[in-house]
Amino acid sequence: MRLADFDYELPDDRIAQTPLEPRDSARLLVAGADGAVAHRHVRDLDELLRPGDLLVLNETRVIPARLRLQRQTGGAAEVLLLEASDPQRRHWEALVRPGRKLRVGELLSHDGAPIVRIGERTEAGDTFRVELLGDADTLDLLADHGEMPLPPYITTRLADPERYQTVFAREPASAAAPTAGLHFTADLFARLARAGIVTATVELVVGLDTFQPITTDDPLAHPMHTERYRVPAETMQRCRHTAAAGGRVVAVGTTAVRALESAAASGDLEGRTDLFIHRGFDWRVVDVLVTNFHLPRTTLLMMIDAFVGPSWRELYAVALDDGYRFLSFGDAMLLERPSAPTSEPAG
Repeated sequence: MRLADFDYELPDDRIAQTPLEPRDSARLLVAGADGAVAHRHVRDLDELLRPGDLLVLNETRVIPARLRLQRQTGGAAEVLLLEASDPQRRHWEALVRPGRKLRVGELLSHDGAPIVRIGERTEAGDTFRVELLGDADTLDLLADHGEMPLPPYITTRLADPERYQTVFAREPASAAAPTAGLHFTADLFARLARAGIVTATVELVVGLDTFQPITTDDPLAHPMHTERYRVPAETMQRCRHTAAAGGRVVAVGTTAVRALESAAASGDLEGRTDLFIHRGFDWRVVDVLVTNFHLPRTTLLMMIDAFVGPSWRELYAVALDDGYRFLSFGDAMLLERPSAPTSEPAG
């Protein structure tokens, strides 16, 4: 396996800078287990999925985790909060810039008020421990001083921060959105329910691997950072019932995949996972995947390769040739795993 196996050319003008309205008007490249390809829209999912299928959503909510601050020297600094390490959410693992210049104990301020104290580097070496300062509740502090943590490839200002939230988001925790879920609307959920498609939820707090490409020549040597996940017992029971009835488990996004497959592999319904899904992975739960198009040289693209095999390259080429929009605010794919159930669900 080589890093070049997961590379492709992505022109800058194919990276979507703004979300579409309505959400479910995004295009959907449908790839069947038999290799057939069709061009549809996300709003068509109630026609594309089957009665008895189970749609699994990651209900994590994005926090305004990017803080643009000032150093005591007067220079600029930026802190991107990744995950809290205490129940009060005062201590965090964070990406910090300029990481090489900041000193342990240095205070970073917003409008003259100290907001962040810099701590030691973490064991991983690429993140820092930081402490949020002041008496305000953490979420209030972030609401006042933070920004939505849009990926660096999105350079257009987002007019409505809620467009970087799914309509079903609940617990504020993540530093990035589970972007496949951004396409769903209340109307689409109502039509899915009328079509006999059941929904269930998981939680996976989106962490550092969303931001980092693979840098090792051998992609299997890439160190996976752990992420916190939770799969309610009811969700796992529904997955088992769906499989027994001949239906399919449809994961919305790679984060829902990681949560489900982590729980199945470990036997633990919640905890931390460093599951690395790559070629040769033993799939236990997910049969169908709704996902956006991913950056080259990433673990997310390796997951797609594990799910559908090398045909991902042809699918991406089709999407590029046909004008699909890529990455977080882009269009989506509906992928059937080649060895997933193909029979109609019982009952």
